Amino acid sequence: MSKSPAPLIGLTLDSEEAGGYSKFPWYALRQNYCSSVSEAGGVPLVLPHEPAAVERYIDLLDGLIVTGGAFDVDPALFGADAKHESVTTKANRTQFEWAITKGMLARNKPVLGICGGQQLLNVVLGGTLIQHIPDAVPNALAHEQPNPRDQAGHSVRIAAGSRLHAIVGRDELPVNSAHHQAVDKPAPGCIVDAVAPDGVIEGIEHPDYRFCIGVQWHPEFFISEGDRALYAAFIEAAKS
Repeated sequence: MSKSPAPLIGLTLDSEEAGGYSKFPWYALRQNYCSSVSEAGGVPLVLPHEPAAVERYIDLLDGLIVTGGAFDVDPALFGADAKHESVTTKANRTQFEWAITKGMLARNKPVLGICGGQQLLNVVLGGTLIQHIPDAVPNALAHEQPNPRDQAGHSVRIAAGSRLHAIVGRDELPVNSAHHQAVDKPAPGCIVDAVAPDGVIEGIEHPDYRFCIGVQWHPEFFISEGDRALYAAFIEAAKS
């Protein structure tokens, strides 16, 4: 029996205006977003923000990772009346990610949302966000952890009976943390599968899709075997 080919996994890019790396606008993505896909058995493909190419991308891709970055989802997209002063938006990036995420889900192709990608996924599915955790959650943890991102900042409790629990095989995971926003109201049909000790939602999943999971931490650093298991499950789903 022939071995199935490695699935092609799309990864969304962050974007920056002129300055720093280039005098012109540029894209950015940490290398371990790609190396983690390769290590798990997939082929990474980075996706420029080209709305006209969305359907072609979807035709090609076996799975999608919506990455994190230095930006926030526009609060208007989840019906908020005001925008917190800490919120920074990137309209072109969000427009592109919105379209490709909806398109992948419409074809029931696997989607993994990471950090800001989880937030985008929740909003695309009809949920809302906390715009700034320190102003909304009493006695909140340091979700913008001061220690390096390749170390744990806190732990999360994994919900028994969830798909995430079946994947990682543990009730608790150490996670890294680099966010000031989080899921507020989960989207209709979504299950909360991971929660921080301060009550902040750290993971969601939608059981109606082949693979639709969002996590607030950065599993691409592989700081636990649970992170590796999540990637393995995602890649396996993308093969089918």
